[in-house]
Amino acid sequence: MSRNLIARMQHFSVEVSDTDRSIAFYRHVLGFRLTERHAAHEVAAIPVELTFLRLGDTHHELVLVHNPAKTYRPRPTRPEDDLDGPPSFHHFALECDSEANWRAVLERVRATDTPIVRGPVVHSASHPRGDGSWGENEAVYILDPDGHRIEIFWGLATIDPDGVHRDAAGRRVPGTATAEL
Repeated sequence: MSRNLIARMQHFSVEVSDTDRSIAFYRHVLGFRLTERHAAHEVAAIPVELTFLRLGDTHHELVLVHNPAKTYRPRPTRPEDDLDGPPSFHHFALECDSEANWRAVLERVRATDTPIVRGPVVHSASHPRGDGSWGENEAVYILDPDGHRIEIFWGLATIDPDGVHRDAAGRRVPGTATAEL
């Protein structure tokens, strides 16, 4: 397959147990705006409620899905405690354009008593405050009302043509190499 046929990841869809509660969380804690909301069976082939949310000017970056016929149960707070059931996703990530914006979101998260399950953490094996992991970014992990883990970060590394990573300040990170160029 040619490398550039798919340009980017555009949206993520999560199943939620309470649409109103989830809309409130994504709007008030993370700053999403409501584009559209549709009832189950509004279109005959779609038996679930769909809510489209956006951060920018595209129609949606996040879709909330609710099945009114389903009985929902809580998920474990920590993914490593989810020991029974079908595979699920571990987390999805939201990127801030600057450290200042990231810190402002972190303040909003803390002000709303949203559960922080990890961080703040610097994902880096070379940064003095790094946790030994990868990406060269600063992050915090939170939970939405249904226990979906969300990473909020800034400063993800870029990759030079030779595979070496560059941090948010534009410095080449010694000892890094990309597996596939």
